[in-house]
Amino acid sequence: MADDGTKQSPNVWPLPKFYFRVKWDSNEMSFQEVSGLDIQSEEIKYRSGNSPVFSVIKMPGMKKYGNITMKKGVFKGDNKFWDWLNQIKLNTIKRVPVTISLLDEEGNDTMVWTLTNAWPTKISSTDLKSEGNEVAIESIEIVHEGLTIANK
Repeated sequence: MADDGTKQSPNVWPLPKFYFRVKWDSNEMSFQEVSGLDIQSEEIKYRSGNSPVFSVIKMPGMKKYGNITMKKGVFKGDNKFWDWLNQIKLNTIKRVPVTISLLDEEGNDTMVWTLTNAWPTKISSTDLKSEGNEVAIESIEIVHEGLTIANK
């Protein structure tokens, strides 16, 4: 009799990355791709003049968050990206929380990335090809002031 996998530990296989949900503010949006979920600690180099070691030491400095790029299909009458970007007026913009959730087979959150005070910095429209056979894709690049990760 073949093993149906019911006795298998849930930690045998890594999570697939193709089932995810994006919420920004209170709206849920569909995206084809999300990238840029990274955090980096900048290094501080220091060496005192009387150090017997002839090299610098490296200390952790300020955290740096990468910009998040999201891509989605273009739909007639869907101007959400442009409407948000057009709200920028002299250093003011509506900053919103963005939640990106990796889902399991039942649609439950397994990993959740939460962006603090996100706002758009760049929008890229689709390319156009007279002989193309692809879907029109637009992208938005957003900046944020913090990233938390919860692995459930």
